[in-house]
Amino acid sequence: MAVKWIVAGSSGLVGTALVAALESAGDVVVRLRRPDAKSQATQTGDPSPVWDPARGVLGDGVLDGADVVVNLAGESIGARRWTRDQKERIVSSRESATSVLARRIAGQKDKPTLVNASAVGIYGDGGDAVLSEASPPGQGFLADVCRRWEAATLPAVDAGGRVVLARLGVVLSPSGGALAAQLPLFRHGLGGRLGGGAQYVSWVAIGDAVGAIVHLAKNARIDGPVNVTAPEPVTNRQFTEALADVCGKPARLAVPAAALQVRFGSEMARELLLAGQRAVPQRLEETGYAFSFASLGPALGSLLH
Repeated sequence: MAVKWIVAGSSGLVGTALVAALESAGDVVVRLRRPDAKSQATQTGDPSPVWDPARGVLGDGVLDGADVVVNLAGESIGARRWTRDQKERIVSSRESATSVLARRIAGQKDKPTLVNASAVGIYGDGGDAVLSEASPPGQGFLADVCRRWEAATLPAVDAGGRVVLARLGVVLSPSGGALAAQLPLFRHGLGGRLGGGAQYVSWVAIGDAVGAIVHLAKNARIDGPVNVTAPEPVTNRQFTEALADVCGKPARLAVPAAALQVRFGSEMARELLLAGQRAVPQRLEETGYAFSFASLGPALGSLLH
């Protein structure tokens, strides 16, 4: 029997790949679209329902018969400089979308599983410490965003629903995200480490990000936080060397921390680029998820060739 999925944030990097994989598997996928996207969708005959999380709106009956709700919605963390208004958009877009879905799930007689995105940023700057799902939250803006994001799922949890918090690492894909942004520089031999390069990067290939979400949704034994990262996190210096090697170009340059702080602002540079997390997917491995790419070099080689 086909599984019915409701996907919020379906137009993002992970959402696009997830929807394609689910539809290819013959499952039923309903994509939630915001009002600004509906006008375009209507012109193409797309029947996807509209929702407006900022106003707390989700149409009656949208979740009826659903087996899984995947929530990937939220303002991009790195698309714009962290002004006060942008930081508020980052937080509110996650809280509002999650709250609407969690409250609606709480009121459903037959409750679908909620797989709600979060991020390894919840651990703050972890330094060299190995971080599992049992590790406590850290400090800083990104950690606070993730805490509030995850807390917004509580109505569904309190009502007895199964909620999985998918703490995503840096998702690698040539189609978008951090890897796509770096590729033009590295392909021209202009790539380099950020600051000293000792900060850890918890990465995951796009195919494994999708595969892990499906695994989490279908495994009824899993709930709570799960690190969606590859088993072998690397330092920024190691990531730089691996990407340069795959691109066949040197990476002798380095971007000083001071330059990053001028370009992005001190808080954004410090937390997003100069801090890191050495997160490991303990619960994914314990529940039998088989990674397609556990090591960075083969992952980059497959993605870029």
